[in-house]
Amino acid sequence: MGIGASIVLFAVGAILRFAVSVQSSSFNIHTIGVILMIVGGVGFLLSLLFWSSWGGFGGARRRTVVEGPGTYTRTDVL
Repeated sequence: MGIGASIVLFAVGAILRFAVSVQSSSFNIHTIGVILMIVGGVGFLLSLLFWSSWGGFGGARRRTVVEGPGTYTRTDVL
């Protein structure tokens, strides 16, 4: 789940929790809103955690080039 999907889940959950005033005898729509907000928040935090592990957009790529007697490392920014 990406950051965008997490924000959408959180927003839908907040709308169901705070803006909807429908009563149902079979299930509680406010509880579903709270569950969606929790899932969206956890998904957002996990997305941020994994975002830092793979570098996100615009990260640098490290490449080792061997030429002649020595070795040097060149960093290309993509």
